[in-house]
Amino acid sequence: MAQAQFEDIVADFEFLEDWEERYRHVIELGRAMDPLDDALKVPATKVDGCASQVWLHPQIADGIFRFEGDSDALIVRGLIAVLRALYSGLPVDQVGAVDAPAELARLGLQDHLSAQRSNGLRAMITRVRETAAAVA
Repeated sequence: MAQAQFEDIVADFEFLEDWEERYRHVIELGRAMDPLDDALKVPATKVDGCASQVWLHPQIADGIFRFEGDSDALIVRGLIAVLRALYSGLPVDQVGAVDAPAELARLGLQDHLSAQRSNGLRAMITRVRETAAAVA
């Protein structure tokens, strides 16, 4: 059920030989994202439960879910890019059906993130799902 952009990331990960290269690739994905406007970095968009500063700004138009995000940590910014590839562009009523842990397991992230980063990733997924559920 993953989006084409996420499938591209999966294919890139299969091509990269070791976790160091994959880690750099996640960081590059984050660097390639446009920064979130400072005006959107407010308490309402801040994600609690993350060791880093994280903001997610959902955009729902014509029933399609998208979001922008930002973080003060490069790897977390990359994780936001991965989640955007997984969720953005889906009909809002399908966001909750995405099995994010299973999809992310295809990348092997759970084996290489610290406990704090894993908790933060779960908090971001929860925020995405709750936001979509509130609108759907």
